[in-house]
Amino acid sequence: MTRRSACLLMMWAIPMAAAPQPAVISVAATGDIMLGTDYPENRLPDDDGIGFLRAISPVLQAADIAIGNLEGVILEGIEPAKSCENPQACFLFRSPPRYAGYLRDAGYDIMSLANNHARDFGEDGRTATMGILDEYGLKHSGRRGDIATWVQAQLRFAFIAFSPTLESYLLNDIPTAVEEVAALAVSHDIVIVSFHGGAEGRDAMRLPFEEEFYFGETRGEVVRFAHAVIDAGADLVIGHGPHVPRAIELYRDRLIAYSLGNFATYYGVSVAGNAGLAPILVTELLPDGRFRAGRIHSAIQIRPNGPAWDAKQTVYGLIRELTEETFGAELFEFSDDGSFVPGLRALAQ
Repeated sequence: MTRRSACLLMMWAIPMAAAPQPAVISVAATGDIMLGTDYPENRLPDDDGIGFLRAISPVLQAADIAIGNLEGVILEGIEPAKSCENPQACFLFRSPPRYAGYLRDAGYDIMSLANNHARDFGEDGRTATMGILDEYGLKHSGRRGDIATWVQAQLRFAFIAFSPTLESYLLNDIPTAVEEVAALAVSHDIVIVSFHGGAEGRDAMRLPFEEEFYFGETRGEVVRFAHAVIDAGADLVIGHGPHVPRAIELYRDRLIAYSLGNFATYYGVSVAGNAGLAPILVTELLPDGRFRAGRIHSAIQIRPNGPAWDAKQTVYGLIRELTEETFGAELFEFSDDGSFVPGLRALAQ
């Protein structure tokens, strides 16, 4: 055996040191996304959506994990399960498969498919969407049995999405949600929960701390849900559904965002007033899931363009105001640049 061969054998025999865990994991999250629809006629952006997310992509790309809520389906050739009697007021959203690539290239890693529009084309439509997201390397959760799990930076992650819609993980069934999250917490280091719930519209910004309804349909009791899943082992809870921003909360050292509103909705969703505010919430988590720090990047939708940066930081100011009004001024310490850390009340808990 040559000296070089002996050295190589010795190198293989010595176990390689494991890479150290990161000090923090950054998670970027946004609200509702619908980049354009080709049903019942072409209502896609003029550049086919290629540049729709360009302005805000650097923030998503810089995060370790980026999550959005996909309204509608991504597929072609399937007819809707719902009826569309008036094409001018048809809110059935179908984007071409190539749009999944735009989401991936913008920096997204995971899509929630737990919302009312995920079933616009029935369960066949959601199945097709899941397959296309898989092709483009995007994880997803929404339908029962569909949970995203992966290993990153030596940590085991799980992402599970809830809504009040059929065949989904049900936001309204809190005891079952607790069981599902608790089971994930046993086998994963970080559990991220998404929910699509709460009443809708400009009057829905403030949390009612009770069960919510919209056109007679139950939309969950979101505060009780969020606290329950954190008690069960969730580390980050991300909400959307009201189409407007809501307060954030720190509960047992875990962050809850009760609604991130709309984010990138080209057609069919109003972006007037506060519905056009488009926050990107970036959260820094410690390896044990505790909240370390966060930042709200303020963007705004002005059609026909995609989300653009808002120098006035309107949505940051609104979320800060709602949070302090709802949970008190000492839960977080807010800074002028949109960042925030646990406040005196949180540190004393």
